[in-house]
Amino acid sequence: MALTHSESGSIGDSMPSFTLQGVESVEGDSRSYSAGDFLRQSKAVLVAFICNHCPYARAIEDRLIALARAYSRDQLSVVGICSNDASQYPEDAPKALLLRWREKNYGFPYLLDTDQEAARAFGAVCTPDLFLFKSKDRVLYYHGRLDDNWKDPAAVTKHDLKEAIDGLLASKPPPREQHPSIGCSIKWKGEPKESL
Repeated sequence: MALTHSESGSIGDSMPSFTLQGVESVEGDSRSYSAGDFLRQSKAVLVAFICNHCPYARAIEDRLIALARAYSRDQLSVVGICSNDASQYPEDAPKALLLRWREKNYGFPYLLDTDQEAARAFGAVCTPDLFLFKSKDRVLYYHGRLDDNWKDPAAVTKHDLKEAIDGLLASKPPPREQHPSIGCSIKWKGEPKESL
């Protein structure tokens, strides 16, 4: 599995528009979610490109869920998006995502980017790839890692994403230092499957 670093996004870039189905659509619930849904309800919106099969995404999964629960809905909306090619990575197929979402009780919507257009619009390149937006201006405030130790929660000394959320809510300027996230590359359609 190729290790990929998130690409530095331009702070102040506008949040791309999207309309995507939730994982619940597997069972016939055709509710769709748009960027505006999240921007309207909270001061901050975290868009997390994640998946089932990537060990990096799985390693931070519980911390991401806990972080989402640490804030009220009017403070922070979190949305997960899976953009991987499910035909080559069945662990990231919609039904598998739905099962994981229920098993872990995410507490936030998990969306299917089946045409991979959302990943391209955001410039997402890896899982996890985390984008924090300021809702009032719809602009990128933080794009980087969750914390300073993806592998071992007990060894974390710097909570980069939480500090960024708190800074945004306190109307502070974006953090000067934004360390990239690391993880598996997005599995683009038409690319050969990576060997493990």
